[in-house]
Amino acid sequence: MAQLVEQHRVNDYDAWRKVCDEVEPLWTSGGVTEKDVHHEKDDSNNVLVFHRFNTIGEAQAFMDNAEVHAAMQRVGIAGPPRVEFIEEA
Repeated sequence: MAQLVEQHRVNDYDAWRKVCDEVEPLWTSGGVTEKDVHHEKDDSNNVLVFHRFNTIGEAQAFMDNAEVHAAMQRVGIAGPPRVEFIEEA
């Protein structure tokens, strides 16, 4: 299993979450098998997202997808996200 971990600030968590849920089919078609969303206790605009994939190649292809980048802009991300690719050891 592989994971894509993204940490980023959003302009408005509720608006971000609404759009994020609307583009869920894009995540599924991009190979995401599971997703977890978290935010800081005292700052809901600081978001941490875990996307799980079958392979690291699928995770990397997901982040290279132009549609994914367009969706990230649409959901209101404030600045570039911190992105990590993690493989099961």
